[in-house]
Amino acid sequence: MATDPVPSPARAWVRVDVPDLDVGRVTTVVAGGRAVAVTRTEDGWGALDNHCPHQGGPLGDGQLEGGYLICPWHAYEYHPCSGRPPQGFSDGATAYPVEERDDGLWIEVPEADRSPTLMDQMVDVMCDWGVDTVFGMVGHSNLGLAEALRKAEADGRLRFFGIRHEGAGAFAASGYAKLTGRPAACLTIAGPGATNLLTGLWDAKVDRVPILALTGQVQTQVLGPGAFQEVPLAEAFSAVAEWSQTVLTPGNATELMALALKHAEVQRDVAHLIFPDDVQDLPGVDDPPSRPKAGRVAASAVAPPEADLAAAVALLERAERPAIIAGNGARPFRDDVLALAEHLDAPVITTFKAKGLVPDDHPLACGVLGRSGIPVASMTMGRSDALLVLGASFSNHTGIATYVPTVQVDLDRMTLGKFHPVDVPVWGDIGRTVALLRAALPAGDRPDLRRAVAGRWERWRAEKAKRRDLLDGQGRLHPALVFDALGAVVPDDAAICCDVGNNTYSFGHFFECRGRQDVIMSGYLGSIGFGFASAMGAWAATRGSGRKVVSISGDGGFGQYLADFTTAVKYGMGITHVLLDNGELAKISREQVSALHPVWQTSLVNPDFAEYARLCGGEGYSVTTADELAPALEAAMAVTDRPSLVAVRSSNRDV
Repeated sequence: MATDPVPSPARAWVRVDVPDLDVGRVTTVVAGGRAVAVTRTEDGWGALDNHCPHQGGPLGDGQLEGGYLICPWHAYEYHPCSGRPPQGFSDGATAYPVEERDDGLWIEVPEADRSPTLMDQMVDVMCDWGVDTVFGMVGHSNLGLAEALRKAEADGRLRFFGIRHEGAGAFAASGYAKLTGRPAACLTIAGPGATNLLTGLWDAKVDRVPILALTGQVQTQVLGPGAFQEVPLAEAFSAVAEWSQTVLTPGNATELMALALKHAEVQRDVAHLIFPDDVQDLPGVDDPPSRPKAGRVAASAVAPPEADLAAAVALLERAERPAIIAGNGARPFRDDVLALAEHLDAPVITTFKAKGLVPDDHPLACGVLGRSGIPVASMTMGRSDALLVLGASFSNHTGIATYVPTVQVDLDRMTLGKFHPVDVPVWGDIGRTVALLRAALPAGDRPDLRRAVAGRWERWRAEKAKRRDLLDGQGRLHPALVFDALGAVVPDDAAICCDVGNNTYSFGHFFECRGRQDVIMSGYLGSIGFGFASAMGAWAATRGSGRKVVSISGDGGFGQYLADFTTAVKYGMGITHVLLDNGELAKISREQVSALHPVWQTSLVNPDFAEYARLCGGEGYSVTTADELAPALEAAMAVTDRPSLVAVRSSNRDV
């Protein structure tokens, strides 16, 4: 039975700009959206498809020899005009008609196929589910997916930020999710690009925020024997990814994207999709099925069981000195938590990860509890007779009392009583539960409690004032002074991204939050290098809002990803980075001393960080004296169209 012939693609003549090309030379041009190797020989001009039919080598990077164009990868030979190989060989390169006209060189190429690719359709689903930000690095094993992302960005559906190190991209995506509760994506190539994501993905995983990892992979036909940059990515990501799948066939590809995002959002975890190189070149499917988010993700505002709620009400109703401890899980419900505290007239303590949930200038605020906290919080907890713990995990770094009668509320049942029994574990949405508690509990009036909290703040602020004026043996500034000055200039709605180390402990001790400031940190993983990288994610999440993003690190932390300061310059990220420069990994030095070991291999050789910032195209300020501190911070905060950095010569002390 006769079949209709497959129609040839339409062709069009395209004028190309060719630099002055001597006879015997080859170059690469783009004609009609495709790369073409253009040659000039004694016989005239030639034009071949730039991809060698053997393994895709770039013919435009080759050389002419013996009448043939030689592929630079494996020395396959093709006639520069006809594309035919030497006698005895069958591989031939695609040749295009070429004409030299009065207005330049013209090449006839097939018109580009404008129909959606499979990658376009998968990115469509990603955008429909609300992903609007991608951090990553474009490379040889993700080009098809990257092209789909480029087109989505051109349509205004997402923003792509090309980073200098994939680890910074993962931290940026984690910072975005920690600020918004929504996933960002990170894109890498196969092999080392993918494995560079792992630290940032672990940070997101253990802090329970959604993130989408998109990784290239080698072609499916060479998976297994050990191809260049082949890593078994499903195995490599198995521990960190709650869900990981390889896209192999068009039939279910868009469903895999929807499932990835559902797992990321519902489980608040890492979802991972692997894209082999050849799959990225597949055409889209006809009439792809809709993959909407609506109808697939249920609301999480679950009310607690009535009996558990009644038990919680009874315990709290009996208390004379109740206290609320709010963890990071309560951050989305800050207004509800504060309303309940004011209704009960009960003080509010936060974990370090929840710093800023309640402003420190509120009369019921007690600051942070635990190793990074202050005496106001620990003394208030120690003198309470009932605790209402909201969205906190009882980390040993926090040190929530186990001897005080406790009501614990969390949406994650595994978190309830995870390390030890609590009196009343309440499974429910924190916002919904807090509202029900407020409606059921009588209003409180505890002026003695308020006076006690105010007295503790007065004593702690007097102690901080004493420390502000301390200099170490090298004349370096005390962190108490640095964070007092920073607190005076940071806007009330700033997003503040913290690194790990002595600088972070000092921030917890000495910085007082105001207004609706959000503090973002690498909580359970505690990964150095998080601060500035996550600030890029926070900036992307707030871009266009006018909200200020501030990051804080030591010299050790900033050194991890300092090349990505140029990323912030490239995209005009108005981040202000405050760098405490003490010339060492000071936290490690302190740990060695505490362990009765000599201080060893913690010293650092640093550049002039302010000059480095200026060389990158940002603004940089050096601070060595107390008089220089406030003016430098004010000037840096005023920079909005590029990143700024304030390098403070600071002490490694905290007391």
